Amino acid sequence: MKEKLYRFMQGRYGNDTLNNVVMVLCLIFLVANIFVRNIVLEIIGLAFWGIALYRMLSRNTYQRYQENERFMQWIAPITRYQTLHQKRKQDPSHKYYRCPSCHQIVRLPKGHGKVIVTCPKCQKQFEKRT
Repeated sequence: MKEKLYRFMQGRYGNDTLNNVVMVLCLIFLVANIFVRNIVLEIIGLAFWGIALYRMLSRNTYQRYQENERFMQWIAPITRYQTLHQKRKQDPSHKYYRCPSCHQIVRLPKGHGKVIVTCPKCQKQFEKRT
């Protein structure tokens, strides 16, 4: 059975980040429908489920990849903020800043006052307080 599933999925797109988000939205709408009992929520939830299945079983992998890349660019500011916030929480002895030109994360030790920072990626210099 496992071999049959493997052969069936060969050449198909599979799962990615956009598919995960669509499936979470599907679950949210379908669980909300359990409590509210609204046909609109059920239709929206099933539509999200259909979209996720269509994307997962699609053989047009290039187009699905492009859709996922556009989605990843769209949520990039959110993920950058989340990464920066996590690093700040995990390492209290350093301060984390983003380069104003290229948005590279730069780590600085705390307690050195105002320092001039050179971005390791774009070599732009900027001043920050540590």
